[in-house]
Amino acid sequence: MRTSDWLPARVAAVVPTTAHARILTVHVPGWPGNLPGQHLDIRLTAPDGYQAERSYSIASSGPGEDVELAVDEIPDGEVSPYLVRIAEPGDAVEVKGPLGAYFVWDAGDPSPVQLVAGGSGIVPLLAMARARADVVGAAPFRLLYSVRTPVDALYRDEIERLRATGLDVTWAYTRQAPTGWPGHVGRLTAEAVARSIWEPQVHPLTFVCGPTGFVEAAADAIVAAGHDPVRVRTERFGGS
Repeated sequence: MRTSDWLPARVAAVVPTTAHARILTVHVPGWPGNLPGQHLDIRLTAPDGYQAERSYSIASSGPGEDVELAVDEIPDGEVSPYLVRIAEPGDAVEVKGPLGAYFVWDAGDPSPVQLVAGGSGIVPLLAMARARADVVGAAPFRLLYSVRTPVDALYRDEIERLRATGLDVTWAYTRQAPTGWPGHVGRLTAEAVARSIWEPQVHPLTFVCGPTGFVEAAADAIVAAGHDPVRVRTERFGGS
């Protein structure tokens, strides 16, 4: 089997996670497993034969034929509204992958890791944090996660639980923060990024994922803070 082949798959489970997002488990017979940070393409076929496909990051990693996705709805999209509002267990889809070899975490790399997520950009970074939690003596991880409001955060409870594995977490809120929040509320500034990430002398490997504008601004801020741009890996998607 090649990663360029379309594989028949079925939705195995759907779990609402926010008002506009769902976590889906997709069962893919013959799935070869994937590295933390990889993605797949998913294709839907309408009764009239019309097809639409989009790429989605994978929240799970390792062996097994069940693949976990977290999909945030794009209201005018062709695929995400179906996955978030309509798809039910048993529905047929097709997937292609795993895809991507650059935006992945290697458990054998001892470098400290900085994760920076905006919105649903948390998905591949969560896969990395989950994988790291299963490795004894793994490199130290930090996460900076920017969301509009607390209820918009995907995997919020799991992220908090991952603190017990040594994940250092910093939250940033752009529209509304929890009651009593002592920090800034608004667009993530370069100064806030610099305060929340590893110091340049630590020489971390940094992964940034989210909407294009967020990723560009965050990556620029990280480099401006003195980090080696070669050590900053980015993955972005459309929207703002």
